[in-house]
Amino acid sequence: MSTSARMLELLSLLQTHRYWPGAELAGRLEVSPRTLRRDVERLRDLGYPVDAGRGVGGGYQLRAGATLPPMLLDADEAVAVAVALRTAAAGSVAGIDQAALGALAKIVQVMPPPLRRRVDAIQEYTVPAATSGPAVQAGDLTVLAQACRDGERVSFQYRAREREPGPRSVDPHRLVAVGRRWYLLGWDVDRADWRTFRLDRLSRSAPSGARFRPRAIPGGDAAEFVRTAIASRPRLDVLVELAAPADQVRAAVGGWGTLEPVDDQTCRLHVQADSFDWVVLLLAVTGAEFTVVRPAELVGHLEHTARRLLRGTGGAR
Repeated sequence: MSTSARMLELLSLLQTHRYWPGAELAGRLEVSPRTLRRDVERLRDLGYPVDAGRGVGGGYQLRAGATLPPMLLDADEAVAVAVALRTAAAGSVAGIDQAALGALAKIVQVMPPPLRRRVDAIQEYTVPAATSGPAVQAGDLTVLAQACRDGERVSFQYRAREREPGPRSVDPHRLVAVGRRWYLLGWDVDRADWRTFRLDRLSRSAPSGARFRPRAIPGGDAAEFVRTAIASRPRLDVLVELAAPADQVRAAVGGWGTLEPVDDQTCRLHVQADSFDWVVLLLAVTGAEFTVVRPAELVGHLEHTARRLLRGTGGAR
């Protein structure tokens, strides 16, 4: 095995992040301990921070460094990263799309043609089951992910449904993607209970510096806990009458509501939603005149939305 090939193999082994006894690592590479020490020094010269333990049980381990050195990925990992970057570039996480495009360009540029074809095939023949949800801020996502990892309490502003934003102090445990949205599952310190938080309603997240002892997630499954919490929340029950044929409205709203024809030119749309904003979007895409049957609160929300949109025109005609 050439020196270059051996160093790539050494790097691949070290990137498993386990501690390798020197004798075992040298045996895997079929080299002497002296040659192994030289190869480790070469990796350090390239920017890889390799810790070495001395003595009879001495060995090597790759740790996090101050800068990002070149990374080594196998074929499956490279394809997974490229597909994930394409998804991020689509804008599901606000503020990360341009960085994702730049990273994607660098990875695809050095990919052999067979791997490029795998990435293209996955992207071309994969269809999301739901429409894109509200974008979350990359900064908040990063802060919360690191806090979950480090067991560090966070504070943030949170806007519950139809309420003004307010401060929260939370011991974060997991980030969960369900349907069109990202959620944080954590222990609400002030309420002394588990809570789920929609990331698109969260802002100004910051680590507090206080550590917490991890609690056992009820049921042991974070994703199932979040799904159950979402399903148990009170839903807005909306009924609207539209001046359009049922088939025309169905083509616009798909399966996001139940339609009942009234006559050839009129139908009723029944929607259960967790936000009036989602109902406003559905009504807008129908392009039809409508009358709110219930609830009365929707009328006020529509009026507020209309005024806000008109202010955005700046008086342009």
